[in-house]
Amino acid sequence: MMFLETILGFILAAFALTGSPGPNTLSLAAVGASFGKQRGLRYMGGLNIGMVLVIIITGSGVSGLLLTIPGASPIITVIAGIYFFYLAYRISTAPPLTKDSNTGKAPEWIEGTILSLLNPKAYAAIAALFSSFVLVTDDLLLDSILKSSVLLIVICTVNISWLFIGAALTPLLKRPRISRNINISFAILLILSVFSAAVI
Repeated sequence: MMFLETILGFILAAFALTGSPGPNTLSLAAVGASFGKQRGLRYMGGLNIGMVLVIIITGSGVSGLLLTIPGASPIITVIAGIYFFYLAYRISTAPPLTKDSNTGKAPEWIEGTILSLLNPKAYAAIAALFSSFVLVTDDLLLDSILKSSVLLIVICTVNISWLFIGAALTPLLKRPRISRNINISFAILLILSVFSAAVI
């Protein structure tokens, strides 16, 4: 019974931390809205691959070790900032969708992977979840594997939901003025979410 309560608490916390608006979720909704569900799946796959790497990096303590190197934190922050601005630009300038046109190149899986790896919220969320819950006592490796497995299921569920939420806006994006306003709004929200995550 205790294990069930603990894992349920872990799942709820994982949904709250990974499912709330942030760089990954907002960019995924924006890609779904701007380029459609089908073309957003590759990007979502990249986000998921990136999150696997973030879990490994955070769980193994590599991220903490990297940040202890003098001067590393500002350099990483600048690189991440440049990349997020680039992605926001791609989203804000996506052309209106038309049923007979595929103008505008949707972000690829590698771009999703890079975004996850540069997302400060991802590292903070994973670190909080790993440090706040113990699912298997007296076996650190099994505990980490179980946490990682449950977390990946939650992340995949969250990501597909945000992609579909964004794709639901697709009919509106066939109207140029509405399309431009929605894309610019998503781009601004993406940048704001990055600043918010960095401050936290």
